[in-house]
Amino acid sequence: MILDPGMSLTLRPMRYPAFYERYRAAIRNTWTVEEVDLASDLADLARLTPAESHLVNRLVAFFATGDSIVANNLVLNLYKHLNAPEARLYLSRQLYEEAVHVQFYLTLLDTYLPDHEERARAFAAVEHIPSIRAKAEFCFRWIETIGSLGSLQTREDRRAFLLNLICFAACIEGLFFYGAFAYVYWLRSRGLLNGLASGTNWVFRDESMHMEFAFSVVETVRAEEPDLFDDDLADQVTRMMDEAVEAELAFAHDLCGDGLPGMSATDMRAYLEYVADRRLARLGVPARYGTSNPFAFMELQDVQELSNFFERRVSAYQVAVEGDVAFDEAF
Repeated sequence: MILDPGMSLTLRPMRYPAFYERYRAAIRNTWTVEEVDLASDLADLARLTPAESHLVNRLVAFFATGDSIVANNLVLNLYKHLNAPEARLYLSRQLYEEAVHVQFYLTLLDTYLPDHEERARAFAAVEHIPSIRAKAEFCFRWIETIGSLGSLQTREDRRAFLLNLICFAACIEGLFFYGAFAYVYWLRSRGLLNGLASGTNWVFRDESMHMEFAFSVVETVRAEEPDLFDDDLADQVTRMMDEAVEAELAFAHDLCGDGLPGMSATDMRAYLEYVADRRLARLGVPARYGTSNPFAFMELQDVQELSNFFERRVSAYQVAVEGDVAFDEAF
């Protein structure tokens, strides 16, 4: 089974072909930081209000280390315990994507914060900005829950691994990052920082695929070891999500202050609760909040981006797409 200790190296016959197909889909989604043009954002940065500038600076400070934390957990915990070569192929690809995200955010900070001291403070945000430090501590605590496990020998070990996997998929990539994306797309809805939004489109697509992979692993484990899933696990997941929502809400209060046009901590609470319910439902756990999405611009993000292909490569584009084209089909 996928959580059995050991090191399976056999790709034929393939036990989990769906994971291999996810790996192939990720390869088709290849992009590079050099494709993202941030130069157009410089004029926008100069005309932001002080409140908007504060929001942007806090946001990029979170981005500075967010994906590095995810990459560390992937290497230290996830790759170690998922005993399926197909799954490890996907995790290898995910690690590459996390590296691209880190490079994107490095380039973002170099562009947005030309002052060396200001840039250094942003990279050290987990040490001196309380709202970012709280989110980082939440992540580190869950990394440490299984950091000392050499292998998943017992039922308790396997449940601990599941909680780590669920935390990083549903709470960190699925909530912390989606909250951050909401600020980016709110700025885009006001005609600001389109370069940042363009790069975020690619990151958004990657993170969605990372979540779906993790959730499919959870479903695989549920099918193989249903006894691991009980009311106690569901309660633990719900409490974990509550804590993640509160940590992200504290970040929202820091970013939004008394509120900005179309963006406030109250709006963000509703959005976070809406997203949390979606993650819980995906995991087969009862919804917690029953809140509607207050951000129409985030509803649009579920629709593939349309763009003038001759101006730039759209984030919905995939490399090496195979298939036949019939020119006699009715359009």
